[in-house]
Amino acid sequence: MSIQRRAALGGMAGLGLAAAFPLARAQDVWPSKPVSYIVPFTPGGSTDVIGRTLCQKLQEAFGQPFVVDNKPGAAGAVGAGYVAKARPDGYTLFGGTISTHAINASLYKNLPYDPVKDFEPVSLVAMLPNVLIVDPRLGVNSVAELVALLKKDPNKRSFASSGAGTSTHLAGEMFADLIGVPLTHIPYKGTPPAMIDVSSGQVPFMFDQMTAAVSLVQAGKLKLLAVTTGKRIALAPQLPTMIEAGVPKFEMSSWQAVYAPKGTPRPIVQKLNAEIRKILAMPDVKDKLGTQLGMEIIGSTPEELAAHMAREIPRWAELVKKSGATAN
Repeated sequence: MSIQRRAALGGMAGLGLAAAFPLARAQDVWPSKPVSYIVPFTPGGSTDVIGRTLCQKLQEAFGQPFVVDNKPGAAGAVGAGYVAKARPDGYTLFGGTISTHAINASLYKNLPYDPVKDFEPVSLVAMLPNVLIVDPRLGVNSVAELVALLKKDPNKRSFASSGAGTSTHLAGEMFADLIGVPLTHIPYKGTPPAMIDVSSGQVPFMFDQMTAAVSLVQAGKLKLLAVTTGKRIALAPQLPTMIEAGVPKFEMSSWQAVYAPKGTPRPIVQKLNAEIRKILAMPDVKDKLGTQLGMEIIGSTPEELAAHMAREIPRWAELVKKSGATAN
C-alpha cells in the first residue's frame, strides 16, 4: 500500500473517530446546559405539578436548570407533537400522560406523532385517581342524586374536561353510556380553566384528578361525590367508588410518565431514569405527591413503561370505540 493511500485511510479513520467522539463526550457531560421539560397542559394541573416537582429535584441533582414549558392543546397532542420533532440530545423531556401516550392513539385521526415510534420511555411516575366533581350549587350530595337530576333536567346535561381525548373526557362519556343519559362534552385546554367554570356554575360537573381538585374542595367551591378507581383512596376514604355509588362497571385511573424524543442516547435515558426513581423515593416528594395529592407513586424502568403502554393503547382503543368519542 502506498504511503499516500495509508495516509488517506488513516485520515478517514481519524475523521470517523472525531465524528464519534463529540457524541460520546456529549453523553458523558450531560447536562451541560438548561433542559426543557414540556408539559402539554396549562399550569396547575397534575402533569404540571409533577413536572415542576421533578424539575426542581433534577436541577438540584445535576446542577443545571430544568425548566417547565407549558404547551397545551388537543389533549396534550400539541406538546407531544413538539417533542416528537425535537433533537434527541437529552435537552428536551416530556411529561406524558394516559392521554398523550394511550388514548390519543385511537381518538385522533390525524395525530401529529406516534406515541411509540417517536418517544423514548424514561419512567412511569404515578397512577392518579379521578374523582367526580360537581358545582356545590347543584344541590346534589351523591352520585344517585346527580343521575336523577340529569335524567330530570336536560339543561344540566353537560360536563367539562381538561381536553378532548383526555381520561377525564372518556370518563364523562363512559358515565353517559352507563347511566343511559346523553351528555354534551365541553372541552378545555387544561384542568384549571375547566374547574373554574364548574366552580362558577358554568358547567354542572366533571371528572378529573384529585390532585387538582383539593384546594377548591377545601375552599368549598367544588364538591366530590365519588372516585373512579376500583377501591377507595387513602386521601379521601369517605368517598365511595363509582361502583359503590351505583354505577356498575365504572372503573378507571389516570397515569403520568416521563419521555424523551426517540433516539435520545441510552446513557442519558438511563441516567435520567435512575435519578427520577431516586426523586420519587424522597420523603418530601412522597409526602407532596402521595400523602397530600393522593397519587400512587410508581417509578419504573424504561422497559416497564414501554410494556405498560403496550397494554394501555389497545385497552383504550376499545373504550374509545365503544363510547363513540372522536377528536379532529
